[in-house]
Amino acid sequence: MISQRARYAFKAMVALARAKPGEGLQIRQLCEQEKLPRKFLEQILLTLKAAGYITSRRGRDGGYEMLKDPEKILIGPLLRTVDGPIAPLPCLSRTAYRRCEDCRDEAHCELRIAFDKAYSLYLSALEKTTLAEVMNEAGEPARQLLEQ
Repeated sequence: MISQRARYAFKAMVALARAKPGEGLQIRQLCEQEKLPRKFLEQILLTLKAAGYITSRRGRDGGYEMLKDPEKILIGPLLRTVDGPIAPLPCLSRTAYRRCEDCRDEAHCELRIAFDKAYSLYLSALEKTTLAEVMNEAGEPARQLLEQ
């Protein structure tokens, strides 16, 4: 299950991807439009900005806007940026592997075997799916950021 932080991050990213290129959205608009708590959203937007997904402008016409094209934003890395490792077990994590403390033998661990195949399929889907694909499937296409 993804965290509330990840849910809010996805809502904000979708809203920003829908915004007109060059205009972006102010945090007040994001909060009102997506029904998100401001203080929590501010933290999330700072994380997304530091990761290079969005940018911000100060001043009266300031706000946040997409820095990356939604066609190039993969759901898996975005989720990791916001939530950290996404594996159900630390021994299955590809980015933060850690042997389980109570495991005697990983090769024969029933728990690892039970989750490995399902997690591999889940991870494969997350690593191939873009934000734009999700938006298109939901019926709300992302604006092309690289339009000329």
